[in-house]
Parts: sequence; structure tokens; C-alpha cells
Amino acid sequence: MTLQIETCAAQHIGDRQEQQDRVGVFGHPKAKGTLLAVLADGMGGHTGGALAAEQVVHSARTSFDIWGPSAESVDEMLQAGVRDAHDAIKLTRYTSEQDPHSTACLLALQPGRADWAHCGDSRIYHFRDGARVARTEDHSYVMDLVRKGLITETQAEQHPNKNILLSCLGDPELPQVAIGRAESLVDGDCFILCSDGLWAYFSDNELGQILKEFAPRQAAETLINAARSRGRGRGDNCTLAIVRLRLREKVPELKIGRGVERTT
Repeated sequence: MTLQIETCAAQHIGDRQEQQDRVGVFGHPKAKGTLLAVLADGMGGHTGGALAAEQVVHSARTSFDIWGPSAESVDEMLQAGVRDAHDAIKLTRYTSEQDPHSTACLLALQPGRADWAHCGDSRIYHFRDGARVARTEDHSYVMDLVRKGLITETQAEQHPNKNILLSCLGDPELPQVAIGRAESLVDGDCFILCSDGLWAYFSDNELGQILKEFAPRQAAETLINAARSRGRGRGDNCTLAIVRLRLREKVPELKIGRGVERTT
């Protein structure tokens, strides 16, 4: 069985004055069928957040490009990308007189498996035929309360401190880097990386159904338009990257035979 990869990356500035999210999807320079999707939500005042998010994409791609794909080293590659971005963002503080921070989501796809790393409250989802298989857990104050059983996820959505992060890149402390993976990928598997300016407006079930119903480009357009509408003039930057696997249709074999000419 041969699976083909469909991708799309998209973003909207929302109702903010500056776009501080960054996103990218990159193929490996040497390994066929291997790619990296990266998403970062920058924070830190005028231009500071954008610079931090750009550093996440740059560091992640550099780590990915020099990596020799193997199942044993993929976690190290992802963590190195996050750590290098964290160090670079901290240095930016001294050169720019700003206080930049960023979330980070990295998804590495290679034949037969996907691996990911994240820090902060940008998310990675894995859906299979519209049903959620996995979702990263936010490094946030409210999700820590959810994990402790003190509030529900529904209550977390309305909590006044829902934007407080417990870990992100650029903090004095080392970032918390959560690792996940999916093996034995099949036709219909779909991954989406998205900032909180997008996922905040959708249930997991709604996200899954849209990704199942539409091709990546149409799904991205549908999600961003809905997020803009539901934001009602107060929407944040919204950014996403979609990676979907589809069974490649077999091309009919071209048979070349001797022609027969007819005359009348």
C-alpha cells in the first residue's frame, strides 16, 4: 500500500495589529517521503513575538535538514530543534531589548510513522477518519487544573486565566518538551498543528469532521473563516498546518499494441 501526503499551511492576522504566528512545511533534502511541519505562536510585544516564532521555524528546520532519518534519533532531532530555538530566543532578549517568547509544535513524518514535540498551548491533533486519536496537552495553568481534576475542559475554556502558560520557549527555565508518536499510519490519517487563535473555536469532533470532509486546502479555508466569524472582531492570529495521508490510486498500466487500420 502506497500513501501519498497532502499538505497545506495557512494563517490569518485576525484582529491583531501584527502577525506573530509562524508556520512552515518542509521536505527533507535527502529522504524521500519525509517532511517536517512547524508552527509557533510568538509573544513579546511589538515584533518580539514574531522574531521568536521565526526562530522556532528556523531552528527546527535546521535540525531537520541535518538529521539522518531513523526511528532511533527522531526524538533527539525534535528536541534539539526546540532547545536551539529556546537558546536563540533568550539571546534575542539581550540584542533587541524585548522579552520574546514562543510556543512550538514540530511534527516529523516519515514512511510508516509520525513523531512530534510541543511546548506551550499550540496544539497537534491526530485524527483518523474524523475521530481523534491523539492531542497534545497544553502547558497552561488551566490544563494543569484539568489534569489535577479540579476543573473540567469546558470550565477551562471560560477560565479568566486560560492564557497563562506554565512553559514556553524564552523563559528563564528550560522549556517542557512533550514527545508523542503514531506508528502504522493508514489511509485517512490526518494531523493538524494549530495556534490557540484557531483551536479555541472548535470542538475536537468538529475539527475532525471538517478535516475528513474537505481536502487540506478547503479545510484550512473553512476553519479560518469559521474562526474569524466566531471571533466577532476580537480574534487572535490564527494559524494551522494540515498533513493528510491518502491511498495513492494505482495508475492503469498503459498497454502498447499493434494498431489495426481500417479503410472503407
